[in-house]
Amino acid sequence: MKKYRILIAEDDKDIIEVLKLYLENEGYEVESATDGAAALRVIQNEEVDLGLFDLMMPKMNGYDLIREVRRNYNMPIIILSAKREDSDKIIGLDIGADDYLTKPFNPLEVVARVRAALRRFYKLNPASDTGTGELQRGDLTINLQTMQLHKGEKEIPVTATELKILMMLMKNPGRVYTKVQIAQQLNGRYFESDENTIMVHISNLREKIEEDSRNPKYLITVRGLGYKFGDFRN
Repeated sequence: MKKYRILIAEDDKDIIEVLKLYLENEGYEVESATDGAAALRVIQNEEVDLGLFDLMMPKMNGYDLIREVRRNYNMPIIILSAKREDSDKIIGLDIGADDYLTKPFNPLEVVARVRAALRRFYKLNPASDTGTGELQRGDLTINLQTMQLHKGEKEIPVTATELKILMMLMKNPGRVYTKVQIAQQLNGRYFESDENTIMVHISNLREKIEEDSRNPKYLITVRGLGYKFGDFRN
């Protein structure tokens, strides 16, 4: 069984030590860097399966680090930050993070989030493969081998979390999923902070796949209940 390697990019050495203790106890390999530039060098020179990135770091902040990583690498990224405003979370998710946790945090929740992110990124359930290796609804197609999303002939870049949400909804067009159900599918459990995070992911997906994100035909909001995928039958 693969032993996943986690990179912690954090300028607080005490936080690094605590997270390293908990993550290694779960069987993960852990690398660390105390500034963004050093973290990028680790990613360029070693295989990293998931990043835990602070936002406020010397030499290269977390925002710039995420942008650099997203240019060339595809891996789950979780932000750990003292910045608690919704606007900070939205920016972090917009530029490519898969999850966002605010400080102070429970190390056990960090471990749970890491476990969930690795599961959904590296062990996405290909149950919808009908023999073609693709999941298709309307002009959206997910290649279940490469986990790439296409709209028509154009590849649409999405994060692992966005892809997981989209797959969940595409598998059952017309079925309504609550935010709690989506969070449980992603993380195995529901955290109070998940509701806003899911809303941001849905908003980002709409910007990427809808012709008019204000009048979506794919990702439909069912007021008071949740979300469903438009009833495209292929």
